[in-house]
Amino acid sequence: MSSRPLRLATWNINSVRLRIDLVKRLAEEENPDIICLQETKTVDDTFPLDAIRQMGYVHTVFSGQKGYNGVAILSKVPLTDVVIERFAGSEDKRHIAAKLPDDTELHNFYIPAGGDIPDVTLNPKFDFKLKFVDHMRDYFAHKRYNGSRAILVGDFNIAPGEHDVWSHKALLKIVSHTPIEVEKLKAVQDSQKWVDAARIGVPETDKIYSWWSYRAADWDAADKGRRLDHIWLSPASAEQFAGIRHLRHLRGWDQPSDHVAVIADLKQQ
Repeated sequence: MSSRPLRLATWNINSVRLRIDLVKRLAEEENPDIICLQETKTVDDTFPLDAIRQMGYVHTVFSGQKGYNGVAILSKVPLTDVVIERFAGSEDKRHIAAKLPDDTELHNFYIPAGGDIPDVTLNPKFDFKLKFVDHMRDYFAHKRYNGSRAILVGDFNIAPGEHDVWSHKALLKIVSHTPIEVEKLKAVQDSQKWVDAARIGVPETDKIYSWWSYRAADWDAADKGRRLDHIWLSPASAEQFAGIRHLRHLRGWDQPSDHVAVIADLKQQ
């Protein structure tokens, strides 16, 4: 067994070109082997590949579009079998997957935010979000991992647990924590018995956040966070789990994303 665990980060960067220096800082301070980015907000031709390769991520794959969406896997280890899927009948760039050297299947998702009104008849964005999550459920239900290793990460734009938001009661009718979103995300989780890495050994009553709104005058003092960013492990991958951290201090960096990186360590065999 390798003496050093595989270190995997997921981060909604909210424009990789604008925040490339923050990606570099994360790479230098935490040394992840793999960084999964969401909301890269750039077409493939202007993706900052040279800068990322200079950080050591020479095995990098990405799928982007101008101004919004976009996903990428930055990797120091070889990637094979790259797959880019479209969900819910949309051409949005919200998914990318690849296999790691040990055949672990890694999926990186950016689930739609869903707008402000939690009503499918009044808000087409919310309707799209729910259909997207339903499609994810069906996609994984048909994969049949049967004991093989798989990892599902990304900005899911859903805080599922009562203590994954600053106030369960206040957010029950707020998009990202409504019962129907939580129910549909649970169906995705159940489709492959995914293990929520953030809750391994952590009580459900412990508050965990990965996102704080730009609208707060003092995000740290107000602390009205939500856990929107997730790392899920197949049961076989969960056996390799060696720890997880939500890097809250990144929210205080200059010109930050409103999300922070989540890092998991996995024992290598």
